[in-house]
Amino acid sequence: MLNSFFARVTQDSITLPGVLLCTGVSLLLGVLIALIYMRQARYTKSFAVTLALLPAMVEIVILLVNGNLGTGVAVAGAFGLVRFRSLPGSAREIGSLFFAMAIGLATGMGYLGYAILFFLLIGAAMLLLGSCSFGEAKDDVRELKITIPESLDYDGIFDDLFAKYTRSAVLDRVKTTNMGSLYELTYRVELDGGAIPKAFLDELRCRNGNLTILCGRVSTNREEL
Repeated sequence: MLNSFFARVTQDSITLPGVLLCTGVSLLLGVLIALIYMRQARYTKSFAVTLALLPAMVEIVILLVNGNLGTGVAVAGAFGLVRFRSLPGSAREIGSLFFAMAIGLATGMGYLGYAILFFLLIGAAMLLLGSCSFGEAKDDVRELKITIPESLDYDGIFDDLFAKYTRSAVLDRVKTTNMGSLYELTYRVELDGGAIPKAFLDELRCRNGNLTILCGRVSTNREEL
């Protein structure tokens, strides 16, 4: 019974019932993958619809190739061109796309049982890892941006304040602004508590000539691969 569930549905020849069965399973699993993604991240309707249809589209392509080497090479080249027509996405989006394509490959080969098993395992892992604190940044780490005039030497200028108010501070980036008349220093600091001390910002303002200071959570826009 178990072996028959994981047996290949389609054989060397393509039949209409086999195509309809594989396509139906692909659409069902694609919709479930889209629901998992929509539960965990912000999304647009176009991306959700694409994610739901992607397994069925990949499955149809694999069924049409059906062991033909020349057709397979042509299809691989066509898929390779898609990346040049797409904007870079987040790691979560790319992972969901690969998930949907893997399901489409399994159903296209006729292994519906393995496709369902793969969906259950990976889908459960995505929900579990997404709901727990796995991979999250420390809550007390902040990104600190300090603007200073070009005449001020920034090397070690705030070290005493960092030693007083933070557990650690690392200079990540230095950028010139305002036609080169100002420097923007970006630090990654680990505060002693969750709140940003007002006295810390006041002493920084006195040191940088009351120019702009920005302190907040570390940006999550660095999720691209």
